[in-house]
Amino acid sequence: MKRQFLLAVLVTIMLLGTVLGLNAQTARNPILFADVPDLAMIRVGKTYYMSSTTMHLSPGLPIMKSSDLVNWKLVNYAYDTLASVDALNLTNGKSSYGRGSWASSLRYHNGTYYATTFAQTTGKTYIYSTKNIEKGPWKATSFKPAYHDHSLFFDDDGRVYLIYGGGKIRLVELTADASGVKPGTTEQVLIENASTPSGTNGGLPAEGSQLFKVNGTYYLFNITWPKGGMRTVVIHRADRITGPWEGRVALQDLGVAQGGLIDTPDGKWYAYLFRDFGGVGRIPYLVPVTWADGWPVLGINGKVPETLDLPASKGLIPSLVASDEFTRKTGDRALPLVWQWNHNPDNSFWSVRDRKGFLRLKTGRVDTSFVLARNTLTQRTIGPECSGSTAIDVSNLKDGDFAGLSLLQKNYGLVGVKRENGQTFIVMVSAASGKPVEVERVSLKQKNVYLKAECNFTNRADIAQFYYSLVGKAWQSIGEPLKMPYTIPHFMGYRFGLFAYATANPGGYADFDFFRVTDSLTKK
Repeated sequence: MKRQFLLAVLVTIMLLGTVLGLNAQTARNPILFADVPDLAMIRVGKTYYMSSTTMHLSPGLPIMKSSDLVNWKLVNYAYDTLASVDALNLTNGKSSYGRGSWASSLRYHNGTYYATTFAQTTGKTYIYSTKNIEKGPWKATSFKPAYHDHSLFFDDDGRVYLIYGGGKIRLVELTADASGVKPGTTEQVLIENASTPSGTNGGLPAEGSQLFKVNGTYYLFNITWPKGGMRTVVIHRADRITGPWEGRVALQDLGVAQGGLIDTPDGKWYAYLFRDFGGVGRIPYLVPVTWADGWPVLGINGKVPETLDLPASKGLIPSLVASDEFTRKTGDRALPLVWQWNHNPDNSFWSVRDRKGFLRLKTGRVDTSFVLARNTLTQRTIGPECSGSTAIDVSNLKDGDFAGLSLLQKNYGLVGVKRENGQTFIVMVSAASGKPVEVERVSLKQKNVYLKAECNFTNRADIAQFYYSLVGKAWQSIGEPLKMPYTIPHFMGYRFGLFAYATANPGGYADFDFFRVTDSLTKK
């Protein structure tokens, strides 16, 4: 009898979990609680690929892979460096924060993968192509101008186009291999004001174009942001690519917008979109799509569902962020794909081979500030909570050197070690006011120190706290909590960063023993 009672209770709990959408096998929105904005997505057979924006970071234009639309893994980047110019190299006082390469387009056509982007930093449009999206190599071509938020499109008749613009949506024809603008072609206006269906009066004009063709009909996705309102999905459709086009509001809920359509092998449809979510960045959502009267209908009764009829997430570690012990096989100088440099790196001033099991960051020049220093090695933060920690040997820092752990954005926070007048200090620096302020310093009498940063993005709390330890446990908070706003100048979610730079004399270095990331707060 007792056994039957326990079995009945278990069945009841399972049924209740299913009804409430709490079943462990059910996916939940957001599908990725991390900064993966401006996503573009394709399906090739049973495999999905996704690209995203990483702006000033290097390498860039990340490629992610999934078999279920929920669990994604980084598998490649389309480029190592976008271009070698002062703004991308952090030279001559210039930077490319918030700029670099923007919204990408991802396509598969006649056995070739295409990943495209554009950059106001260089004034160019970039086309990357490969037969093997996971391993490369990539062929790169570029041309002027920078076609804003473009969508690469291969039509059934063999013609190739870019659809682009803001408010006024235009079309330009490319060569058959998509390597440049077709000679003799002229730009055409497809839609005079794509914002009209949302009644936009001011605010953000329609942009973020993504074009699809389903059953012979063209569907163009754009995002608008009506003044005083929220991000809104607008869809236009036409029987011919040149129009005429008719449009309607497709979704206006939670500010979830900008993206496009994806179908599954068994005939289901989803819209992939993202949502602004404060300091963690712009986070991806999936919205079920049905079809009515030849239009895609997004959401459940016009709303973004919390749960999805898809497999549950297995977490973002180690597929999107990951710990790294910096242990490498002999001769291996590579970094895992989860790592990106804050701008183009100077590869002569970092190493995972100089000291076995350590990342060495060397100071190659004098810098005036943390954000202008080269070779800060970064990873995404993730929500709703996360913790990143490292251990540093600072015995080879020179006077004026500063090395440690950062949370990188315009209003950044740092915990690290400064060497001044032959003395060493653990310091916490906050740029919460927009300018860096040293909040607290503690004298350091040993060569090794452990550092940690913890982030709480729950319900957009966007608060971080920094810690240090002399032995790797018994953590001591330092400085003050850091408020982490999402700012337009950097246009990116906060990122963990490992840094070392000189303010007086180059030639010193810091050895980082590990970086460890968790999806919870280890210090309450």
